[in-house]
Amino acid sequence: MRKIIAAMDGLRPSLATREYSMDLAVKSKSLLVGVFLDDFDYNSYRVYDLLTENSGNITTAKSRLDKKDAKTRAAAVADFEKECKKKGIDYIIHRDRNVAIRELIRESIYADLLVIEKNETLTNHPEKSPTTFVRQLLSDVQCPVLIVPHHYHHFERLVLLYDGEPSSVFAIRMLDYTIPQLLGLRSQTVFVNPLKQKIRMPEDKLMKEFMDRHVPDTDYVVLQGEPESTILKRLKKEKATTLIVLGAYKRGKISRLIRPSLADTLLAKTNLPLFIAHNK
Repeated sequence: MRKIIAAMDGLRPSLATREYSMDLAVKSKSLLVGVFLDDFDYNSYRVYDLLTENSGNITTAKSRLDKKDAKTRAAAVADFEKECKKKGIDYIIHRDRNVAIRELIRESIYADLLVIEKNETLTNHPEKSPTTFVRQLLSDVQCPVLIVPHHYHHFERLVLLYDGEPSSVFAIRMLDYTIPQLLGLRSQTVFVNPLKQKIRMPEDKLMKEFMDRHVPDTDYVVLQGEPESTILKRLKKEKATTLIVLGAYKRGKISRLIRPSLADTLLAKTNLPLFIAHNK
């Protein structure tokens, strides 16, 4: 049995995160931990709302709005518990009332997989994907992450991105470790050759020996061109039922500020679920 974290905003719980994490928990017979992120500095209201309250008393207004938020968070937890019981899932609830990103990274040390929606912000201000919260999470998370779109779609196919680097092999290994039930799906292993001359995949023999033990029926596809744009062009043809598997965020934080990772690009320009794992 594995341990899967469903990371959700207690005030705006993601239905997609819930559905993806519960589906995987059922398939893998895993423990599902609903981590409801109740950051002490985050509320549903703004300072402006306090100033415009009919009561005219900021303290009274804050108390009323805080109680409303508490009820919203409690309802989200109750709904999650109800669905887990309905589906027969072994579950635990964690309500982390602290700095959300710090608490979630701490939780990830003791988990096998973390599921989170791509648009999660833990603020009142919407952001384009990848959000600041998700980027920071990917930088420091201690387990593989499944980043999901806003709407749930069951998985029908895998695309495994291979670039010859250890992190891409590690991601495939971690997919096998965490949710091997998905490895029976139709799959392609994609490598992009940036050179003009035709070459096989890096470490072709070793890679295929490895894949024969993890994803034996995969189809190998070697493309030619600039890797990021070529991958993006190909993935834009994929349906929402395709799961993309990649290693990411190996470079340092300063380097990522200068040149975003492939994961950033896919989060910004596709709406596909991403399984991301990186060896430190």
